[in-house]
Amino acid sequence: MLSLNKNLQKLVDIAQKPTKTGIGLMSGTSLDGLDIALCSFTGNGLQTKFKLLQFVTIPYPQSFKDEVQQVFARKTASLEQVTLLNAFIGNYHGELVLEALENWNITPNTVDFIASHGQTIYHAPKRLHQLQNFPNATLQIGDGDHLAVKTDIITISDFRQKHIAAGGEGAPLALYGDVLLGSKPGENRILLNIGGIANLTYLPGNGDTTQILCTDIGPGNTLIDAACRKYFDMAYDLDSAIAKRGKVNKALLNALLDHPFFAEQLPKTTGPELFGLHYVEQAQSRSETQNISNDDLVCTLSAFTATSIVNFLKTNITADNLSIFVSGGGARNPFVMNHLKQAFAETPITDTGDLGIDPDAKEAILFALLGNEALCGEPLTIGDNPAVLMGKFSFPV
Repeated sequence: MLSLNKNLQKLVDIAQKPTKTGIGLMSGTSLDGLDIALCSFTGNGLQTKFKLLQFVTIPYPQSFKDEVQQVFARKTASLEQVTLLNAFIGNYHGELVLEALENWNITPNTVDFIASHGQTIYHAPKRLHQLQNFPNATLQIGDGDHLAVKTDIITISDFRQKHIAAGGEGAPLALYGDVLLGSKPGENRILLNIGGIANLTYLPGNGDTTQILCTDIGPGNTLIDAACRKYFDMAYDLDSAIAKRGKVNKALLNALLDHPFFAEQLPKTTGPELFGLHYVEQAQSRSETQNISNDDLVCTLSAFTATSIVNFLKTNITADNLSIFVSGGGARNPFVMNHLKQAFAETPITDTGDLGIDPDAKEAILFALLGNEALCGEPLTIGDNPAVLMGKFSFPV
């Protein structure tokens, strides 16, 4: 009788462990750095319990950001650059994982798996590309084999492709982790993530999975950060200092809000491919606001993010007794958060720390969770969302 090869046998052994240790990696559209979350998991599915053991964000050097920006959210880019970056990012992320483990005094052989989101360079739902003969598509680079070989840890990567293959748009994948970690019987919850793009998961307290909603809303930090980089040579608007100096230009704000995306059927996805500085320039042209100050521009873009979130919630979430839990960089943006709290004065709004989930680490935790599900879970049926297990396995040898 033939036996399993050692890689497959190791997968079986890991899947059968009562407690597994995994690393979740998240590199977002803001390109600020790599989020590395070391977690332990017991169980799977709705019985999953986790602990965040360690977390760090290792900032990217400007040289790395410059390389990725050459291919990021561009309809045309160097095929050679994409090919080279795919290998480079996988290897580089492996180096950063080893650096983090060394700083935590943890040896790689005690980690069961890495779950890597990769670096999104283009997101192309059919609604956006509108090419009749082509399906939804998305591309994340940072090859899993390079990660596995560099770290000597089994790596699970490229999660979004299965979601698309099964009929989804590849995002937001937060749905699966939010349902597993964020649901509470008897309490209607919104888990709002304000990263580069703003997205949310609505979790009804009655446990009816057909009522769960997970969707992108519109821009989160992406336009604010892009304007800060272009006009202030800053990665982002620290403590909303620029926005607080400026004034909201209502003509520009109305032009920014005037796009069919905001009225499209739910769930939906988007990205910097739509909401980039070109979008802002077009809105300024339509509203004849090209000459407003840079402070006013950042202030108006901050108001755009906040207003689009408020409009979405008031239009699409009608449940009473809501609690809103915020994560992502936007949870640290006082301008955006104050706007939300003023619009929903009767609704408790806190960050996901109140759920035991570090708001900065949430997305990395969620990918570690998806890795645990890939190892020992079963496909979850959540409304009309694809019931699939996601991720491709790469072995060190």
